[in-house]
Amino acid sequence: MLSVSLLVGGCGPGTSQSSTPPPAGPTVSGSVLAGGSTQAGTVGMSRSVPVSLKIPAIDAQSSLVALGLNADQTVQLPPVSTPMQAAWFDGSPTPGQVGPAVILGHVDGDKQEGIFFRLHELKVGDQVLVTRQDGSTATFTVTGKQEIAKDQFPSDEVYGDTPDPELRLITCGGSFDSAAHSYVDNVIIFAKLS
Repeated sequence: MLSVSLLVGGCGPGTSQSSTPPPAGPTVSGSVLAGGSTQAGTVGMSRSVPVSLKIPAIDAQSSLVALGLNADQTVQLPPVSTPMQAAWFDGSPTPGQVGPAVILGHVDGDKQEGIFFRLHELKVGDQVLVTRQDGSTATFTVTGKQEIAKDQFPSDEVYGDTPDPELRLITCGGSFDSAAHSYVDNVIIFAKLS
């Protein structure tokens, strides 16, 4: 059984300057190939705001809310009081566009499991489906996973330009720091458009 102290902390991509996303670069637009796949380094899907997320391997499903930056230029998070709500960082490309789309969710909060409670269980080859406002679904395949201390958050790997449509899923991990009311690590899932 989890102790209450594990379930009250916030979860975000670090607290240091290293967690600040770099300025948005240019995006490449174009048409998607049959089946939603792209040729390496070419085009992705057109811009369309994501509306929901589904990860069958861990039985996770959520609507998506758009969040931006805090005054200190760190990425906003959904409230801990609604831990089952996932959020898309609106400073990133929309899922399916060329570049790294970023979706964040809590591991827990308000004394219950969060939408990304089982995110650490994802394996290479698992799929992540993002439904978009235009009715299309961007299907991503997991290519890697990283757990890293929040003070070493890899901003360039997460937010840096990529030649293809990619996805980053971020939550908390590691041990819980009671004094800071936060976990010490981030779990980051890397995925590419299938």
